[in-house]
Formats: sequence, C-alpha cells, structure tokens
Amino acid sequence: MLNSYVSRPQGLTRLDSSPDKISPEALWIDLIEPTSEEERLVETSFAIDVPTREEMREIEASNRLYEEAGAIYMTITIVTRLDTDLPESAQITFIMAKDRLITNRYVDPLPFQRFISFAERHPNSCTSAPMILAGLIEAIVNRMADVLERVGTDLDQLSSDVFTPPKKQRSARIVTRDTRATLARVGQDGDLTSKARESLVSVNRLLTFIQQATTLTLHNDVRARFRTLSRDVLALSDHATFLAGKANFLLEAMLGLINIEQNNIIKIFSVAAVVFLPPTLIASIYGMNFHFMPELGWVGGYPMAVVLMVISAILPYAYFKRRGWL
Repeated sequence: MLNSYVSRPQGLTRLDSSPDKISPEALWIDLIEPTSEEERLVETSFAIDVPTREEMREIEASNRLYEEAGAIYMTITIVTRLDTDLPESAQITFIMAKDRLITNRYVDPLPFQRFISFAERHPNSCTSAPMILAGLIEAIVNRMADVLERVGTDLDQLSSDVFTPPKKQRSARIVTRDTRATLARVGQDGDLTSKARESLVSVNRLLTFIQQATTLTLHNDVRARFRTLSRDVLALSDHATFLAGKANFLLEAMLGLINIEQNNIIKIFSVAAVVFLPPTLIASIYGMNFHFMPELGWVGGYPMAVVLMVISAILPYAYFKRRGWL
C-alpha cells in the first residue's frame, strides 16, 4: 500500500493514491507492505533504491545509516505487538530524499497511527519532511516510555508478590502454580525490556546521524527537537537498563526461594526418616522369627515394645525441635 500525505492548513491530509504517479505536493510517502510496482514507482520518482523486507532484516546494525546519491537512509528497529504476550521486533526504513520523507515498513505500529491522528488536527506538526520525521520518532519514543512504565509497574507488583510471605492456608499446588505464573511474567517483562533497549539504541543512533547529515538542512527548532529526543532516549535507555537489572534480580530471587522451599521439603523428609528409624528398628527386632526370644512369652512384651517405639520417635523429634531444625 502506498499512502501520500500533504500538509494543509487544517493539518496532515492523505491524498488519493495514483497507480502511476506521486503528487509533487506530497511531503510524506508511506509504504506499507508495498508491492513491487509501488517500490518501482517510488524509486523512479525520487531516484532512490527502496530496500526490501529481506534487505532491511539483513542490514547490519553498523550499516543501517548511510547517505547515497543525495538521499539519507535510516533503518531502525521497533517493537510491535506490545499488547500481546509475544512482542516482536521489526524494522522500519526512513528515507529523506528531495525534501520528502519516504517510510518503508511491513508493520503498522501504534505510534504511526497516533502520529497520523495527531497531525491531522495540528498543522504545525507536519510543515516539512524533517518535522514529520521528528513527530514519528517522538511517537515511537513515547510508546517506548509507556511500555517501560508498564513493565516497571508490573515488576513492582511481582516484587511485592515474591517477597510477601505466603499465607499458611495456601496449598502447595496453588503456590507451585503461582510460582510458574510469576516466573513467566518475569521472563516476559525481561524480554520486552530487552527488545525496548534494542529499539532505543537504534533510535538514538538515528537521531545522532540525522543531526550530523551533510545533505540535509535542519532548522533550529527541528534540530532542538532532535536534541531533546536524544536526551529522552538516553534517559529511557538508562531506565530500561535499571528494569532489566530488576527483572534479573527478581528471577534470581525467585530461583533462590524455590531452592529454599525444595530444601525445606527435603529436610522434612529427612527428619521424618530419622524420627521413624528407631521405631522401625524396634519393630524389626521383635518381628524376627527366631524360636527363642524371651520377650515373646512375656505378658507385658507387646505394651513395652509399643512404648519403646513411641519414646524412640518422640526423643529425636524433641531434640530436633529444641535445636530449631523444625
């Protein structure tokens, strides 16, 4: 799909697409899963080479920002499907050519939708191609900020759940199920934070590159906006690093608590085995089938054996209890 947008007094306006021509008024040409014909139309109109999806994925991180034939190519990584349990990383290419912004993408992330909706009502946000680029990057950064805030809130809740002593009436099955669910949430938050950090790094490199580009003239207000975005990205990157460390801490803490719980279970079995060992020994002695055993003919032999087994079980239990092992 090829969408062309132009700046009007009322705001950003989408032009009716033509299969064989791009309006010279268009400031922003947005390619969404373009066909080969649409790619050729853009390449012919602006004398550029539009990268395909495979090329966007295969481009090394160090080669995603470059100038060629008077055009500036910038490919960044963004995180999509953030409202699902399986967020994905995708690439978007921004091309500045002949005072036009061309975007090539195979996803439709929420920041693009939000910026289009905002620019349709605010004409000052789309007066030039660099302004549109700044608005799109700002929408992406704001989305990353929302995601990191959500992850931080979730990690705070998980921290409260992990370090709050469990209620005694909770069964082992419920505790085990909650532990698995908590581990899954920590893993999801850690994965999302990692993808967000990757996206912020690529966006920061784009902001640094475009401010140093020699073939693009930026007005002071646009350049100041890019500098502000750079500071915001650095702050979000630091926050993402903090959240990643917190997720790792929670993961290690949960694994430690699981080990402690398992050790307590093993300790209970060990103590139970020691407690029942003396009674088992006494029962085994008097269960032997020897013909001559004096106690077998004794009237009080059975009560004596039972009392010995009870006492031999109580003494180890009392000893362990006094030492604080139970």
